Amino acid sequence: MKIILIGQKGIPAKGGGVERHVEELAVRLVKAGHDVLAYTRPNYTDASLKEYKGVKLVSLPSISHKNLDAISHTFFACLNIIFKQKKVDIVHFHSIGPSSLLWLIRIFKPRVKVIATFHSKCYEHQKWGLLARTYLKVGEFVACNFAHKTITVSKNLKNYVKEKYGKEVDYIPNGVPVPVKVESRNEIRKWNLEKESYFFTASRLVRHKGIHYLIQAFKQLKTNKKLVIAGDGAYTDSYVEELRELAGDNPNIIFTGNQSGNTLNELFSNAYAFISASESEGLSIALLEAMAHELPVLVSDIPENIEASEDAGLYFENKNVLDLADKMNILLSCEEKVKEMKVKGLERVKKEYDWENIVDNVLSVYKDSDNKNFQVFNLKAKARV
Repeated sequence: MKIILIGQKGIPAKGGGVERHVEELAVRLVKAGHDVLAYTRPNYTDASLKEYKGVKLVSLPSISHKNLDAISHTFFACLNIIFKQKKVDIVHFHSIGPSSLLWLIRIFKPRVKVIATFHSKCYEHQKWGLLARTYLKVGEFVACNFAHKTITVSKNLKNYVKEKYGKEVDYIPNGVPVPVKVESRNEIRKWNLEKESYFFTASRLVRHKGIHYLIQAFKQLKTNKKLVIAGDGAYTDSYVEELRELAGDNPNIIFTGNQSGNTLNELFSNAYAFISASESEGLSIALLEAMAHELPVLVSDIPENIEASEDAGLYFENKNVLDLADKMNILLSCEEKVKEMKVKGLERVKKEYDWENIVDNVLSVYKDSDNKNFQVFNLKAKARV
């Protein structure tokens, strides 16, 4: 099959759950014998890069603005598909914002099967204003009602679509490869980090990820361990500055910036525990990566985190700094619980979030898609955008 992936910033992934998801999926689809093309943005992937591990890359422009970057790139990608891509079997949209334009492919490439993956309720993210949130809700409606097949990455999202739109969709989670853990600390010595000497979080520095709660809780601890925060802002410079001011001159709070590859692997491999204080998620790939690295995980008690880690995780009340600090102290004092969480986390990743099974399930969705039953409107939809 000729498969086109659209909506991601680019690959190889430098950060971002959607980009990691698309990279893992695209590379495995190529290995399965398919012709795969992914669109990239020049502000994320070098425009001169034309192929990555067998995946064809097409760089197209975008308007580098918080509200316009994704949608402008998606529009140009749709035009490229309509006018330049001769034989296409599948166009797979990722995220509800880009999915708002999938109707262009439905109308102008009626023989092409269109798939949409619903990664998260992006409109809940605090960086968006009223207009952007409204548009993202429109994108959600389109993804759930106008694609041949809709995929959700969590059971919570699947249930949400069923309740709101009266539609059955396919649940296929994010995955994570079991990593080769490294004892080496060559890359992280620049921050004077030693094995199990730090709490770790990896996240975009945007408000709904709750990094401010984590910093506030950490400052209440009496510990020699450090707090390491990996990630950059995403059109959120004021929030990044707020975090740095909150950290102040505390030498044990370390911002590494965005990391990938060997450095990120070393950060995961040598951490004491992983913490996510996020207020909203789809299905956190960073959380899955932490469990795959056999780290104990402490996360906010939102449904998506509980679904991901179940009894392998330790939970604190969402947005509650005092409870987060208390649970961090439990990690510091309960050695047996930490050991138990490490084992359970790895077992859960292997059982529920294996990429080989995920790719097989995605291919089944591709093959089951039926473009003969397109309705201009889903009359059963109960959505109120």
